[in-house]
Amino acid sequence: MSCLCDCLLSPIVLWPAIIGVVAYYLRNYMQGGKFTKNTDETGKVFIVTGANTGIGKETVLEIAKRGGTVYMACRDMNRCEKARQEIVRASNNPNIFSRELDLSSFESIRKFAAGFKSEQDKLHVLINNAGVMHCPKSLTKDGFEMQLGVNHIGHFLLTHLLLDILKKTAPSRIVNVSSLAHTQGTINLDDLNSEKSYSRIAAYGQSKLANILFTRELSKRLEGTGVTANSLHPGAVDTELTRNWEFLKINILQYLIRPLLWTLFKTARNGAQTSIYAALDPDLKNVSGLYFSDCKPKDVAHAAKNDKTAKLLWIETEKLVGLSTSKLD
Repeated sequence: MSCLCDCLLSPIVLWPAIIGVVAYYLRNYMQGGKFTKNTDETGKVFIVTGANTGIGKETVLEIAKRGGTVYMACRDMNRCEKARQEIVRASNNPNIFSRELDLSSFESIRKFAAGFKSEQDKLHVLINNAGVMHCPKSLTKDGFEMQLGVNHIGHFLLTHLLLDILKKTAPSRIVNVSSLAHTQGTINLDDLNSEKSYSRIAAYGQSKLANILFTRELSKRLEGTGVTANSLHPGAVDTELTRNWEFLKINILQYLIRPLLWTLFKTARNGAQTSIYAALDPDLKNVSGLYFSDCKPKDVAHAAKNDKTAKLLWIETEKLVGLSTSKLD
């Protein structure tokens, strides 16, 4: 018996056990808040961009389980259709549809919006979830820096093309998935397209700050319409967004970093909880212009409260997408 105790108390056994227990409880803590209310979304129509993987896919799955009709808007239709079939089987809800949407192409965005409105006469919730992160410098099909183009400009155009049907369906919601990275972002109106200089991290931070400023200005312009607009931080989530992290491409570092990611990052399902909360919580029916994290309101960085910058960004983005929407007619 004493031999067994000595063995268990050996540093070789004891310290790995302690580290394992700490990692387990830390992982559970890092998973964040959960949306636990029961809601019935039967008869409601949703659009989720970037829905074939990660938190987008988990968001669709949860809405599907609650009876909602969901349009999965994705660039890669093979992966989208595969995800759609998995969701239909898991939820036993056939009202899940895959549609092509490339947010780096104005032509694709316009085609998607026109196609959706030819199929549906209502839209209760638009979840602008798709995004790219820390990618090497590249341009969208319309010549914009990729992170700003997909994360902000593409969703700006999509939202405006769907505003008429959102207003018609009111009460309705717009949910913009941003990030804590907005706290490190600045809106460089003199070089919005990063033509003079480019940093992967700075460009991502700018795009995520743009999400919140867009939401802030949009919510003001939609007052009295019955359409709300809110943004959120899903948390640090272990998804495909990390595919452009160069150090994770080094095999030996993968073995060292992956356990940390497992411990400190949310699963995709838990990362989707705040999106689901913002889209479905009945208490948020008349709440607009806020930013959420872990299923509760959270303050934003000082730069995200700058109304002047929000208006200037709005005007500049209007020009970039070729819209004149000042009155949101």
